[in-house]
Amino acid sequence: MFKLNVSNLRGDITGGLTAGIVALPLALALGVASGLGPMAGLYGAIAVGFFAALFGGTPSQISGPTGPMVVVLAGLFASLSGDASLIFTAVILAGIFQIIFGFLKVGEYIRLVPYPVISGFMSGIGAIIIILQLGRLLGHEPPGGTIGALSYLPTALADINFATLGLGIGTLIIAYKWPASLGKYVPGALAALIIGTLVSLALSVPILGQIPTGLPSIQMPVFEQGTALLILEAAFILAVLGAIDSLLTSLVADNMTRTRHDSNRELIGQGIGNTVAGLIGGIAGAGATMRTVVNIRSGGKDRISGMVHALVLLAIVLGLSPLAAQIPHAVLAGILVKVGLDIIDWSYLKRAHKGPRWDFGLMILVLALTVFVDLITAVGVGVVFAALAYVRQVAHLQLEELRKIPESLNDPEENALLESLKGKVSIFSFGGPLSFGAAADVGHHVRDNVKAGSKVMILDFTRVPTVDVSAAMAVETVTVDAIAAGRQLVICGANAAVNEVLESICVNHPGIVIYDNLHDALLYAKKKVTETPNQEVNFKAVSQS
Repeated sequence: MFKLNVSNLRGDITGGLTAGIVALPLALALGVASGLGPMAGLYGAIAVGFFAALFGGTPSQISGPTGPMVVVLAGLFASLSGDASLIFTAVILAGIFQIIFGFLKVGEYIRLVPYPVISGFMSGIGAIIIILQLGRLLGHEPPGGTIGALSYLPTALADINFATLGLGIGTLIIAYKWPASLGKYVPGALAALIIGTLVSLALSVPILGQIPTGLPSIQMPVFEQGTALLILEAAFILAVLGAIDSLLTSLVADNMTRTRHDSNRELIGQGIGNTVAGLIGGIAGAGATMRTVVNIRSGGKDRISGMVHALVLLAIVLGLSPLAAQIPHAVLAGILVKVGLDIIDWSYLKRAHKGPRWDFGLMILVLALTVFVDLITAVGVGVVFAALAYVRQVAHLQLEELRKIPESLNDPEENALLESLKGKVSIFSFGGPLSFGAAADVGHHVRDNVKAGSKVMILDFTRVPTVDVSAAMAVETVTVDAIAAGRQLVICGANAAVNEVLESICVNHPGIVIYDNLHDALLYAKKKVTETPNQEVNFKAVSQS
């Protein structure tokens, strides 16, 4: 677990240096946006960046503060009236949660979150970041929270600081329009930070002010009964959000490096990084897509690159903090607006009208809940709605298969038997897993499609790998209806797993006959429909219960 690959040492050092330079302005800006200050952003970038690289499961990934994590921290900062010790406790707990997730192998399930849900909450987070920075661009310090920032916007628009606005917009333009040829040497975000700070020296705009230098002090966890539930909730949201954010970035890294990450090990690495970040007064972090892409394109492939990136930031903390004190709030706000715009899923929004309307509606719902309610509600509602929609689609397919009453069969011998019965037998062939989604309508469809003169009804489970209790109860309803109508019910083709569920619910009913295959069921049906009233059928079921 601790073995380092030095086969690409030069590329890893180059990638780590470049990623560290790119991370500097983002760490400062996200630290300020969290409410805990620029140094908290840098400490978080150092701790999460180093330990997630050392212990994580994605060798080329660069980790540090990200927009989604900062949105949660900013809300927590407002809820706790800026009590930093309690916020760092939440960060520590979030790291512990992630370590637990890793050992419980939760990473395999996080990847199952549907894309519209991911797109919706990521776009919502981007929108929140932009909303929170609008007031700062106008030269004001808005109250915490998305609703508070939006409510304050008319007041800020009535008293615009045009120097601040111009500086912020200029920073945003430089960050977007910085030439790619120069970007190889100085990344656009860093160039915007430097140029914006130099220009601000001739203006009267709010700056970060004095920033502490040197190594951080240890922040021990603090627990208060009145805030314990709030901290636990925030820690859990941070853990889940960081896990999703990191594993999405891991998928990007996999595509670029043609490798496969270890999702559960990645969660453990992220958890260790966040735990250490909270202990040294840093904000929570996760896998950062842009910084990871920069690292890989600069030659970084292994975990050494992420560790070098963190050491670069540590060197800056130890030596350049006084210079960072001159950075204006408006410059950081401009950089954060770019971060927010980059997080919004523009690629999906441009193509959404071509895809299913339900998926787009789900994405918009999750986006709105993210912005105006909270992240955990947005993701929870999104996943539940997506799951229900999937169950509905599967149920529709199951019922469509059930409606296809065969007029002929593929096997010539079986087809000859069916033809000889001349409409006196109804066959219902189920297709795929039979679950609760279709159970409610199975009885109705059988009643509506059974042939009026049929004496035998065959339920063919040959293509059914599994059934649940709801489906078995539906079969029981069909059984009762068949017996009431004077029909013989035959079940055939059920495998051991399906039989086990059916036997627990209904197949022990004396009115049911069971066969291993459709051929034998048809032979029984032929004897049944051709017998005289006083004649007994001596054909014995292969596996009759």
